Parts: sequence; C-alpha cells; structure tokens
Amino acid sequence: MDPYRNPFAPGAGSRPPELAGRSAILDMARISCGRALKGRNARSIMLLGLRGVGKTVLLNEIGRNAEQEGLLVSRVESPEGESLARLIFPEMRKVLRSLSSVAAAKHLATRGLNGLRNFASIFKIEMAGVEVGVEPEPGLAETGDLQYDLPDLFILIGKAAQAAGRGWLLLIDEVQYLSEADLSALIVSLHRISQDGLPVLMVGAGLPQIARLAGEAKSYSERLFQYPSVGPLDPVSAGQAIEKPVLEEEASITPEALQTIVERTKGYPFFIQEWASVVWDNSEGPEITYAEVDHSYAETLARLDEGFFKVRIDRLTKAEVQFVKAMAQLGDGPYAMADVAKSMGRTQSSLGPVRASVISKGMIYSSDHGYLDFTVPLFDEFMRRQS
Repeated sequence: MDPYRNPFAPGAGSRPPELAGRSAILDMARISCGRALKGRNARSIMLLGLRGVGKTVLLNEIGRNAEQEGLLVSRVESPEGESLARLIFPEMRKVLRSLSSVAAAKHLATRGLNGLRNFASIFKIEMAGVEVGVEPEPGLAETGDLQYDLPDLFILIGKAAQAAGRGWLLLIDEVQYLSEADLSALIVSLHRISQDGLPVLMVGAGLPQIARLAGEAKSYSERLFQYPSVGPLDPVSAGQAIEKPVLEEEASITPEALQTIVERTKGYPFFIQEWASVVWDNSEGPEITYAEVDHSYAETLARLDEGFFKVRIDRLTKAEVQFVKAMAQLGDGPYAMADVAKSMGRTQSSLGPVRASVISKGMIYSSDHGYLDFTVPLFDEFMRRQS
C-alpha cells in the first residue's frame, strides 16, 4: 500500500496513530491537573515502565492536555551526567518570564527571576540576556544546596501561577538518570508545593526502579506520587492500536493477521508499530492478509535488531556485553545474580562493578533483591539471535 499514507511510520516519541489502552493514566493526569488549578490537593505522577512501552508518548500527550486546560508546561529529558539545576533552569526562567507579563503575578514572578539570577550564579549556569528590572535578591536561592534553593524557586513559581490563575506542569523524562541528591531536591520541592497547595505538579517517566529510588531519597515520596505502571498493551488494546488506523485509511486486516501481530509482539507498542509499518509498506492492499504479516516478520526483526536493539548494545563495553549475554542465555528473566555469576564462572562480588555499570547505563535493573532483568523488552531474544 501507499507508503506515504503509512499511519504506523515510527518516530521517536511521536504519537502513535491510536493511543490505545492508556486512558486510565491520561484520566489520572487530567484529574491531578484539574485539582491543582482549583487549589485542591493533587499528587504528582511517576510513570514506570520498560523501554519502548510509550512513556514519552504519554508524557507528551499529558502535556498537550494540560496546555488545553490552561497550565504552563515544561518538558525536559534527563541525560546521563547532567545536573538538575542546569536541566531545569531554562524552563523555570521561561515560566517566570511568562507569568511576569500578568499584572496580578508580576511582583511574585519578578522575585522569582531575582532568585533565579542568584541560582544561576551560585550553580555556575550561563544566563544569556538580562531581564529588565531584575536584580539579585540577597538570601533567595543562593545557598548552593539544591535542597534549599530549588524549593524557594518552586514556591515563587507556584504563588505567581496561582495569582495569574494558571498552573505549572513539569514533565521530566528518564528520571532514573537524576543523581540521588537531585532527585531528593526535586522531591523536597514538590513536598513544599503540596503542603502550600500551590498549582505545581510534576509528571515524570522512568524505569521501574524509580519508585524505589524515590523512596530511598525521601521516605514521604510514596505519599507525593502516584506510580502507574506503563506495560505492554492487553490483547484488546493491542488489536485496537493496529486495526483502527488501518480502517481509518480505508483498508482492512484479516482477523488471523491481526491476531498474529498481537500475539507475537506480546503487546509491546514499539514492536507493534514497527511490524505494522513494515506490513503496510509490503502489503498490496486494500486488505492485509496473514501471508503478508508472516512474510514481513523477518524484515521487522531485522529492522529492530539494527535499530531499536543495536543502539542500546552499542553503548556497552565488551565486558558489559558478555554480562548481558550471560543473562540472556539463561532464558527469560528475571535472572538471579547467582545464576549469572555461575554461568560466567565468576563470583558475584567480582561482577559487582560491571553489574553497576550496566545498571547505570539503563540496560538492566534490579527487579528484586538478588535479581536482575532487562529494561528493554525482548532484549533477551535479541541477544540470543546474535549468538
């Protein structure tokens, strides 16, 4: 069929043609944003899930919905090794400048910009351009300790937003890459906001270990966040994600072909979108048949191996590749660390550094005490295909 009309053509973080099976999470976010705008108690949200399940897509959709409701929305992604101060500074500045144009919020927003200037100086952040009338304010956001300075700025943003009849939603992707100190400072800031009932919320997304990391950073984080799990789609939602875009393009797919994609992809959105895209391009149309789906399977795996999977394994050293290969050769996870060490003929303690390094790169996570699993769905099958 016409590749120019392919509704499944993949794009990093782009909205799939049918956002199926995620309505409960989107409704949860809408309610939190609505409560925050009304000055009611609202909890921030942390989306937990493996790679490729659509967390970034959900963040973007939540942001779009929030903007329609009148919230100011900031989107950031936490790269490895970047400090939260540098990451969030431009967004806080943008929000405060926007709020300073509202007469009712001007005084508070200007104070926030004053504090932000101190913040930039103390954390050595280059501040291009100078706002008119902004002068450093002694004692505001200048301790150099993020756990003290960030809450002060969040409070001023929250008060300015409240005065303007607005709210602020901070979206942070890849939360697992924040340092423990930065995550702690973020949680302290949100706690202060929650106590004062100000219209500021965060929706974060990260790997499954984020709930544990947040709890270790601050014990009260459990009360601050809702932790919805973003996993594979159930069979009905997976079928809907495939069939609805096909029908909207005035094509069709046979029940057997549809069931085959649903079952073999195990409901993982990245796999569904890639396979459906390949099938669309290879199909003569207007009906997608089982034969066309089956014929496209090998090409789909090849694309994933050379793209989705390869870009992740390329980040690993030879020793780290051997480690994840040993995991995969044990079958399906989770994997007992003792079994991995035994298969490699090593002690658990000697593998500690490589284990920690692979975790820090976001390839594996500790699923339970003494157990590991891959953060990328079906990565074990990919590794076994490489053997």
